[in-house]
Amino acid sequence: MEFQDKVLKCVDCGEDFVFTAGEQLFFHDKQFKNEPKRCKACKNKRAQALGISQGNNYSKVETRTVCSNCGKETTVPFKPTQGRPVFCRECFQGSKKTSAATA
Repeated sequence: MEFQDKVLKCVDCGEDFVFTAGEQLFFHDKQFKNEPKRCKACKNKRAQALGISQGNNYSKVETRTVCSNCGKETTVPFKPTQGRPVFCRECFQGSKKTSAATA
């Protein structure tokens, strides 16, 4: 399937922007059904207003918590969800080995 650059109109600022062939290929590979609605500048502004990190602005999340298995204080690279267990590195590695052994 061959893609060609397309000119789209941003829903926020009304300016035209190019939806490149490479971006279209990426959308196709990811099976995204909709074309982008915002130019890159408006997309970044919207993400910033919503507190979402974008592309190169990625900042690693480190959350201090207590391991659900051993009770040791640890940090995890995500925000824990209430009701779901959180494990320290050692307990997590141990649970992976146990799962692999029973499979």
